[in-house]
Amino acid sequence: MRITGLGHAGMFIETAGGNILCDPWVKPAFFGSWFPFPDNRGLDWEKYGKADFLYISHRHRDHFDPWLLETYVPKDIEVLLPDYPTDELEQDLRRLGFENILYTHAGEIIQRGDLKMMVNPLRAPSDGPIGDSSLSVDDGTASILNQNDSHPLDMDRLFAFSRPEAYFTQVSGAIWWPMVYDLPQDAKRNFAHLKREAQHKRAMHYVDRVDAPHVFPMAGPPMFLRDELFRYNWEGQDGDAIFTSQTQFLERLQQESPAHTGHLFISGTVVELTHGELSVEQTLYTDAEIERMFGPDRWDYFAEQQASRQAEIADEEATRADVIPPAEMLAAIKEWWEPLLRRGRIFREGVGGNVRFRIGELDMVVDFPKAKVREYAGEECIYWYTIPADLVSTNIRDHEIDWSNSIFLSMQFAVGRSGKFNELLTTFLKCLSRDRIEYVENWYAEQSDVSEDIQLEEWVVQRRCPHLRADLSKTGKIEDGVLTCSLHDWKWDLDSGKCLTSQGHPIRASRVIETVSSAAS
Repeated sequence: MRITGLGHAGMFIETAGGNILCDPWVKPAFFGSWFPFPDNRGLDWEKYGKADFLYISHRHRDHFDPWLLETYVPKDIEVLLPDYPTDELEQDLRRLGFENILYTHAGEIIQRGDLKMMVNPLRAPSDGPIGDSSLSVDDGTASILNQNDSHPLDMDRLFAFSRPEAYFTQVSGAIWWPMVYDLPQDAKRNFAHLKREAQHKRAMHYVDRVDAPHVFPMAGPPMFLRDELFRYNWEGQDGDAIFTSQTQFLERLQQESPAHTGHLFISGTVVELTHGELSVEQTLYTDAEIERMFGPDRWDYFAEQQASRQAEIADEEATRADVIPPAEMLAAIKEWWEPLLRRGRIFREGVGGNVRFRIGELDMVVDFPKAKVREYAGEECIYWYTIPADLVSTNIRDHEIDWSNSIFLSMQFAVGRSGKFNELLTTFLKCLSRDRIEYVENWYAEQSDVSEDIQLEEWVVQRRCPHLRADLSKTGKIEDGVLTCSLHDWKWDLDSGKCLTSQGHPIRASRVIETVSSAAS
C-alpha cells in the first residue's frame, strides 16, 4: 500500500484493489481565511483526481473543496458517502455532478477484490457540521486508519475491522476560541495554552487507544494569510492561538510515548507500507525547505506565502454578496430563524437569554426564550457578536445553514460573553435548517437515558458523559474532586454535579461511602 500526502487532511491511497482520493483541498477556505500548510499547489492533481474512489470525510471546507472536485475529479468516480443524519454532503456532491454514490453504513465492510474499506460516521451535534467520519482501509498488504478530525467513541468497532499499522489523525485544532473573543491579552494567551494542551491530551489518548506502531499527524495547522489573521499562525506570534504543528506534536510524541514512531506527513510525503515494512519519503519538498517551513524561519515562509497569494484572497472577496440594507437583513434573518427557534425547544431553554448581533449597521437581538428576532433595544445579553455585513449577506444569499463552516471558522468576527461557553448557542448557529433542528432536538432528547453508573476511584458517576455520551469508564479521570472527560477536556465538580466547562450538562455523582450508607439504611 502507498499513501501520498496531499496537504492538510488530503491523501491518495494506492491499494491492491483500487485507489482512494481522500479530502483533497487547495483553494482557501472559510471566506479566504484558511490555506493548506505547506503550499500544496505543486502536486500532480491530474494524477490524484483519477482515483477509483472518492472519500470526503465531512463538509468542512478544509476537507471539501468544490473547485478542486469540479476541476480534477471525474464525475463517474465511486463516492463513499458517510451515513449522516442529514443529507447536505450528498446534495453538495450531487450539485457538482457526482451521481455514483455508495451509501456506507457504520461498521459495514465494503469489499472490492482484495480491498476492504469501512467508513465510520459520528452523528452528534458537536461532531463537525453534524457529522464527521473515519476511514479504515485494508488490502491484505497493510492496514491503516484515517481518523482525520473525528473523535470516535466506539473504538471496538474500528478494531473489529483490523488493528491499523499506520494511524493518521488530527492533532491541531479547528476552532475560533479564544482568538476572536473580547478578552485581555494575557487571558487569551492562557486560554490558548490550555486549549493546545487539551488537544494534545486528546490526541495522545487516541494514540494510546489505537496503539498503531506508526503515527502520522495531519489535518492542520492551516496558514492564515489575511493581514488581520497572519499573527495567528501556529501558536500565534504572541502565544494566543491554538494551532499545533506536526513537528511540535512529533517532538512531544517521542518524549511521551516512544513506543509509537511518529512521521512527518505533509504535501508530497509518500508512505510505503507492505507486510509490516514501512518507508517514508518526501517528494515535493527538500529537507532544507521543510526545515525552513517548520523551523525558526517559518515566519519568513508565511510572509512569502502571504505576499504571493493576495490574488486568491481578492478572488474570494469578489464572490461575496452585496451588503443587504439593515432593515432588509433583519427581515430576512427574522423570516429564516424564528420558525427554527419555535421548533427548537431545547435551544430556547438551553440558551435561555438574549444574544446580540452587530452586523454592519444592523444591531439586532435574538431572544431565545421568546423565539423572536428584533432590533436591539438595550436588553441585557449573554453573548454579543460583531460580524462584517458582507459575510452575513453572503450567507443569506447562499442560505448557508452552518455558520461555523463559514463565518466562525473564518475568524473574521468578534464575540464576547457573560459567563460560560454555551454549547447550544453554537450548535444552533450551525443548524439553521428544519432538518438539523429536528435532528438535534431528537438527539438531545435521547441522551436523557443516563441510568447506568460506574465507579471511578471513590466516586460513583453516570457511565455516559453528559456532553457527547463518551464512556467515562474509558475517558474519565478524577483529580481533587473534578472529573475530566479526556475526549474534549470537559470538567465537572463532582460534589455539586455542576459542569465547569459550559452552561447546563450536569452530571450525576456521589461518593462511594455515601452510596454504601444509603443502601445499608
